[in-house]
Amino acid sequence: MGFEDETWWSRLARPALHAWGDGEPLRLVAQTVAAADPDPKAVACYGLLVRPAFAAAEAVWLRFVDGRPISALTTRFLAWCCDRLAAQGATTLVLVWDNAGWHVTAEVRRWLRDHNQRAHRVGGVRIVPCFLPTKSPWLNPIEPKWVHGKRRVAEPARLLTAAELETRVCAAFDCPVSDHVAIPKEVA
Repeated sequence: MGFEDETWWSRLARPALHAWGDGEPLRLVAQTVAAADPDPKAVACYGLLVRPAFAAAEAVWLRFVDGRPISALTTRFLAWCCDRLAAQGATTLVLVWDNAGWHVTAEVRRWLRDHNQRAHRVGGVRIVPCFLPTKSPWLNPIEPKWVHGKRRVAEPARLLTAAELETRVCAAFDCPVSDHVAIPKEVA
């Protein structure tokens, strides 16, 4: 079983934190981006919380994207997840996710149908999508992981580069840094 979601990791926004310490309390400094800074203000990330049926222990798999989540990137991320699951011997992914616009498009539904037909014919991991009710993020167990992850990667005194932010996020979730999910050339 996998719980899929996307989130944005901001280089500027600071999460609400509570800290204990000796002496002066920890203060998060408001950051600004220089006009010449080539990095985006925030980076988008796909995540899949994999439950123990497929893995030795619960794990979060992450892939960052250039730009924002779209249907073409969603299908690429799902294909990558299926490849990883197939390597672990899984045959089915029960995919719990929300009704984000890029999840319910005709393109994604068509890809899911074609992918499942191909998995049935030649082998591979079938995907059984299970949509959460509208406006119910608390039903997706990956959501609190995003909140706690954002607290773990916060830098109190300086602006992180996009690469530093991605490295910290992957370290916080104990997963390797992977290449970005690329926009297919036919879409770009």
